[in-house]
Amino acid sequence: MEFSPGEDNVDRTMLMTGASRGIGRHAAEHMLRADPDLHLIVVARGRDTATLPGELAAASGNRHVRAIGADLASLADVRAVVAEVTAALDAGTTPPLYGLVANAGIQRTSTTEATSDGFETTFAVNVLANYLLVRLLADRFTAPGRIVVTSSDTHAGAGAPLVPKARWADVATLARPGTGPTAASATEGRRAYSTSKLGVIYLVHALARRLPAGVDAYAFNPGLVPGTDLARDAGPVTRGLFRALAPVLTLLPFAQRARDAGDQLAAAATGPRPGDSGAYLDRSRAGRSSPESYDPVREEALWRDCASLVGLPADQPA
Repeated sequence: MEFSPGEDNVDRTMLMTGASRGIGRHAAEHMLRADPDLHLIVVARGRDTATLPGELAAASGNRHVRAIGADLASLADVRAVVAEVTAALDAGTTPPLYGLVANAGIQRTSTTEATSDGFETTFAVNVLANYLLVRLLADRFTAPGRIVVTSSDTHAGAGAPLVPKARWADVATLARPGTGPTAASATEGRRAYSTSKLGVIYLVHALARRLPAGVDAYAFNPGLVPGTDLARDAGPVTRGLFRALAPVLTLLPFAQRARDAGDQLAAAATGPRPGDSGAYLDRSRAGRSSPESYDPVREEALWRDCASLVGLPADQPA
């Protein structure tokens, strides 16, 4: 698939999280292979910071790949990523920034874990990190630009009974580590995941109202994709069960392979414009998310409260 948002033979840069494995890995390889002028900056952790650029370059034939090491559970690390990207843009060592693919996400087995900033880990990584990235980089995107944040249809209960439907609350509550025996359960950990993915849709709607013309924002739903290692934080029995069932689950009509989902994510980021800014991309086409996910009051409250949590003014443009 040809790169669409930019002009042919023009170098451009995309920033991507969650490119190390699964859907994101396939999407990164697809984008690099399809567009030799694309420069990809991947945010990675641990050994992946050193090895991922070379692996992506070898798989795609495109050597315009670099990595920035960061833990998205740390707001300081997120700010450091932005500082490094903007410094490279200002120095002219990196082509203009056109897009962000925010694919990184986690699912924990409780809501009791806190980040170094004191926030509940699932909400911190899946919502706050994305909020801070787009806020700090919003004025650096070159039109036609595109921001794609990975969501999930579990927000509407599609993962039941394994992943409970989202249960929204005020942002201060969602960002606070849970206490008590219920908070320590895997059920609440998985509910925190589906709730964070509802928060992603709210974030995208609020962002779409603030971005300048020519820069679009989308929430991408890959559907059920067995074998993506999302349950890596679960116990050994649960992990083993997911691995054993993955080949069978892939055969279900509403499931798909990681490679296919990765191709769809790549198309959402670099293919023809998939829909109006703010749209929910259900696999390969724009669709409707749950009725609950269309709530301007919650969307604006999320925007305002996240600004407070990360120490930014809420009333400035994105």
